[in-house]
Amino acid sequence: INMVYGAVCTGKRVMTSSSSPGVSLMMEGLSYIAGTEVPMVLIDVMRGGPGLGNIAPAQADYKQIVHGGGHGDYFPIVLAPASVQEAIDLTVQAFELAEKYRNIVIVLTDGNVGQMMEPAELPEMRPLLKEVPAWATNGAEDRPRRILSSIYIQPNEEEVTNIRLIRRHEEIQANEVQYKEYYLEDAEYVVVGFGTAGRVALSAVRAARAEGIRVGLLRPITLRPFPTKPLAKLAGQTRSFLVVEMNAGQMIDDVRLSVNGLAPVEFYGRMGGVVPMADEILDEIKKMASQPTTFRNGHARKEWLSHLSDLHKSKN
Repeated sequence: INMVYGAVCTGKRVMTSSSSPGVSLMMEGLSYIAGTEVPMVLIDVMRGGPGLGNIAPAQADYKQIVHGGGHGDYFPIVLAPASVQEAIDLTVQAFELAEKYRNIVIVLTDGNVGQMMEPAELPEMRPLLKEVPAWATNGAEDRPRRILSSIYIQPNEEEVTNIRLIRRHEEIQANEVQYKEYYLEDAEYVVVGFGTAGRVALSAVRAARAEGIRVGLLRPITLRPFPTKPLAKLAGQTRSFLVVEMNAGQMIDDVRLSVNGLAPVEFYGRMGGVVPMADEILDEIKKMASQPTTFRNGHARKEWLSHLSDLHKSKN
């Protein structure tokens, strides 16, 4: 990651990629890049964890990437593809966003998309960009010397930098939110899922629709900025939400904040590299639709964890 740092400072388009443990080792370097305000792209193909884990698909890096990415008050732009085609398209878009905002952009995908084979179209080739950005360090001949650094010895200078980063994030939040909607026009229930979990959830939503349940799906494409306003709007017209993830419930907290207590938010997830199946999600949709709409005491994760524990006990 520090080689990436040096390369991006010359004004070149630079990216790197890894899976979960490898990305964890990059946190310090990512923070340096953010503090220097230079653009780069990172691909994180999430796998089962914690620890060394396995190479099966998971989504447990959500909070680390979406709400973290290293020390300090900064946030990367985070894009979440659900197919090979989206992985291609969003990677192209990642470079454009990185350069537009001089910001880190992370394509957050999982082992399912990362190892999948399916038809896809590559974009048309473009001419190589030869123009050097005005901020780049490419030799000081015939111009004043440029310095790129994340070191600000004076606290007031560091605070001004933080203000600039926060203002930039506000601009990103206002202009770059992306998501996909399915069957939401008349939905009484809304499923929310990203990446592979969202893709599988769509199959469950279609099956539930075939049985007469008025359910729809919102699949976030940008996890940072998060589609807070669309979810808040849905909260005023739907009975309840079901969040589906391949982790112990991480995005659900962002959904709960967006819904702001206007509707119950349920949860279903699988962990450690286990992918939730469409019939499992369909069962959760049916359960949600068959019960009175009530606000539970406590977090939806508690009941989900109890159910998942019982499932494993029954197999032993």
